Amino acid sequence: MNTVLLPHSIINRRIPMAELSLLLTAMFWGSSYGITKDALAYTSVLAFLLIRFGLTSLLLLPGFLRDSLNGRTKDWRYGVPTGLILLLTLLAETYGIFHTTASRAAFLISLCILLTVFLEAITSQQWPRKGIFACAVLSVTGVLLLTQKEWGWVALNLGDYCILLAALLRACLVVATQILMKGKRLSAMNLTCIQANVIAIGVLIIFMISDNSALERLPSQLNFWGLTFYLVIFCTIFCFFAQNYGVKHTSPSKVALLTGSEPAFGALFAIFWLGETLAPIQILGGACILIATLAASLRSR
Repeated sequence: MNTVLLPHSIINRRIPMAELSLLLTAMFWGSSYGITKDALAYTSVLAFLLIRFGLTSLLLLPGFLRDSLNGRTKDWRYGVPTGLILLLTLLAETYGIFHTTASRAAFLISLCILLTVFLEAITSQQWPRKGIFACAVLSVTGVLLLTQKEWGWVALNLGDYCILLAALLRACLVVATQILMKGKRLSAMNLTCIQANVIAIGVLIIFMISDNSALERLPSQLNFWGLTFYLVIFCTIFCFFAQNYGVKHTSPSKVALLTGSEPAFGALFAIFWLGETLAPIQILGGACILIATLAASLRSR
């Protein structure tokens, strides 16, 4: 009997892979703001997204086709809406990074944690705890402080507004993925492939109907392709897989809690990679946002 119970007890103490994957996602996504800011110096936002997710689709497509032959992708249609939300999220986020600093973008995007709590409360029809509203006030104060260099009037720029929109869309993505993929037979990697294809096709359509030339010359600089492949392998394939896996195996609030360190990683990376600086008032604002979002996540558990 002991030989049966012992392995069972070991299995019950296994490493929480969902939580670990979400923490690594925070680290890689934190670095993505500075990397993306650097890559956008070589090409436009649409061309960059098309290259990034076109490569992602090509890398993931063989595995998706193999699983399709084995009947493991029958629920693929449920992943399309999440891909559309992610397309809008990345458009807003990338344009935001282009028009603001990487460190500010990293802090502002973390508001998705607080927004996730409110959206989860709406979908579950449970009123948020009283402390959540105090967190909301603190986070708004943080935004006001973060978006200026000196004490005075608020100075939100176009990039800041885009990042705030991306934060809302990220929260929608977390909750929508939790709802749509519950009980569905679709692996996290295949869901990532579906999302990447939706993004690539969506960006291509926008590219072709916009005033930009669809035949825009591809960047030839080796540095650009190095940055792009880093984003594809670590910040796209791994992170989307890890987030999809984590979202399917834990609650949206716990996802928000474990990825709450992303803005700190993003700000530190932007400082060391791009040489960006934050004024004391901006550091205070970033700290307010971090405290508010983490406190909201803890209260929502």
